[in-house]
Amino acid sequence: MNRTFAIVDCNNFYASCERLFRPELKNVPIVVLSNNDGCVVARSPEVKALGVKMAVPLFKIRGEVKRHGIQVFSSNYSLYGDISARVMQTLEQFSPYVEVYSIDEAFLDLSGIHSLNDYGQKIRSTVAQHVGVPVCIGIAPTKTLAKLANSAAKKFKATQGVVDLRDPSRQQRLLGITPVSEIWGVGRRHAKTLHRYGIKTALQLAQMNPRQIKRLYSVVLERTVCELNGESCFALAESSKPKQQIVCSRSFGEKLTHYADLKQAVCEFAARATEKLRSEKQLARMVNVFIRTSPFDKAGPGYANSATGTLLRPSSDTRDVLGLSARLFHDIWKEGYRYAKAGVMLGDFCPPNRVQLSLFDTESDRRSNDILMQTIDSINFSGRGKVWFGGQRPQKDWFMKQVNLSPSYTTRWGSIPEVK
Repeated sequence: MNRTFAIVDCNNFYASCERLFRPELKNVPIVVLSNNDGCVVARSPEVKALGVKMAVPLFKIRGEVKRHGIQVFSSNYSLYGDISARVMQTLEQFSPYVEVYSIDEAFLDLSGIHSLNDYGQKIRSTVAQHVGVPVCIGIAPTKTLAKLANSAAKKFKATQGVVDLRDPSRQQRLLGITPVSEIWGVGRRHAKTLHRYGIKTALQLAQMNPRQIKRLYSVVLERTVCELNGESCFALAESSKPKQQIVCSRSFGEKLTHYADLKQAVCEFAARATEKLRSEKQLARMVNVFIRTSPFDKAGPGYANSATGTLLRPSSDTRDVLGLSARLFHDIWKEGYRYAKAGVMLGDFCPPNRVQLSLFDTESDRRSNDILMQTIDSINFSGRGKVWFGGQRPQKDWFMKQVNLSPSYTTRWGSIPEVK
């Protein structure tokens, strides 16, 4: 049986999430900002029509914001993550095989389903009804062609948000009007090189000899060429691979200059990273701590450093990671700098059932430690910051500047919207 892939992509996801509980913002231009309210990372269609570019600093568009009444939001990742989970849960109703590709995209296997355009419209209406987020859907015999179909579904209103690209003649027409740089997996570097060889459209790339592409570029681009010709090379990943590392870091809303303040920040990141580690059901051997000043700060000298250490035995116990993180931080701290960012990275993971106990470890002690961490996690799950270790800083006034942060409508009891 021929495979049929679909990719469901949420439209202007961050902006759409902000509109969910603010119906008065329908058709109002919206931008969402990066950490510390620095640059534009998401735009509503109205903002795109005004010519505002992605990644432009907020201070450069202050005039447009005032002139056009653009609504500005700080990134609300707890809200976006929860809405994403609701979308993915809804999509699981339509296919037994779902690959979550990103926070706002998922691949589905729709093999064997008839009337796929109608089925796609049903998916769109169900997500809109159950979650409230608009989506577009691309359908094709390969994942690369499905991505191309999804782009067409967003560009052309006549498609009504769904493009079925299984017809070879339709594939050829769309490939002929698509720049090669817009093909999933090509990238800017490859696109520039392909342009030098006269390959400017996706159709021209599809007509290349795959073996020649492999010799000149890579096996990945060879597979992309095969996919453009309807040969499926990228399978659906039904379950996500275990993480190879976990990083918890932040840029600070204000510069930190005191040892105690920055140490508390590092300890906070160590605790959060270890909490994520436990959610992955993994143990870590390696801990890396890094601190740095801002390269754009002209008020003081620049400094950046990191240190890496190894735990005596793999662990997901916050106390173990906190202790090593504090020692590593002490080794790289330097007085006289205005620190703008710090972070903790955990690596060298292994599952709990593959740990060799030391001579003085007992299974009873290990279980007790696990129960303690599980208890802390369960308490904090109902509201972060209820239980913390002495090295952490409960008053996180150094966190990111988020002047325009919307409420966490779906993840905090106190932020649930009221209907009056």
